[in-house]
Amino acid sequence: MTMLDTMQAAPKMLIADDDPWLVRVLAERCTRMGFVVETASNGLQVLMKARLGKPDILLIDVNMPEVDGLSVCAQLLDPDRDPLHVVVVTGSRDPETVERCESFGAFYTRKGSAFWNELEGALSEVYPALESRIKHSGDLHAPAEVRQRPCVLLVDDDANVRDFLTSRLRKCGIDVLYAADATQGYRMACRQQPTVIVSDFAMPNGDAQYLLTKLRTTTSTGEIPVIVLSGRDLNEVTRQTLRREICGHRGANQILKKSMDTSELFDTLQQYCGFAH
Repeated sequence: MTMLDTMQAAPKMLIADDDPWLVRVLAERCTRMGFVVETASNGLQVLMKARLGKPDILLIDVNMPEVDGLSVCAQLLDPDRDPLHVVVVTGSRDPETVERCESFGAFYTRKGSAFWNELEGALSEVYPALESRIKHSGDLHAPAEVRQRPCVLLVDDDANVRDFLTSRLRKCGIDVLYAADATQGYRMACRQQPTVIVSDFAMPNGDAQYLLTKLRTTTSTGEIPVIVLSGRDLNEVTRQTLRREICGHRGANQILKKSMDTSELFDTLQQYCGFAH
């Protein structure tokens, strides 16, 4: 069999999750399993890429921006569409979610310590010819713990801001990491791979531009969304500098004014990670 025949025979997989770290880890692991992988970060991307690419199997998170995973499944699993295998990925134990997955005929895998075993079992059931590759895909790599909830890294030297935002984020079911300056924030981002970073603009030991440069010039953190908060109005030149592309990666995803009213920040966060707000 030629390489071209192998590529044509390999099942096409679409992976959809708003966590860039998990998308990357899943894509690498599933490629080793023998799948041809494409990725998406929100529900609208899934609908578009599924229509154009016609995947054989979809791995999709429940809580995502734009359109949630179960609503996407309801559209893609319409009887008039091409058949599609679906594995729903979620951090929730909600019985209603499980029931809806079963009604779609989808597999249900829960983020956490048993995630990889559940995923391998589901994929092996759908593609028994790939079972050996699926089961051994992690042999040379330490299994990555898949977190159950979105994780926001807050980088700010003001302890009052830390306490204020941490309390509100956690009430929405978001895990929060904290760093007091840009240097510590960069190191923590490399180790913990947060879903989103929210950074103060002006800080000791490097401002938001310094943090962005460090993040965007490091492969593992290059795609993590960054929201910059500023206590003062920034001029247009500064804003353009923060948004400027760095090494092929986007600069700041959003620039917001600090405020006791968190609605704008939380609405912005929901563009990058799904949570109850």
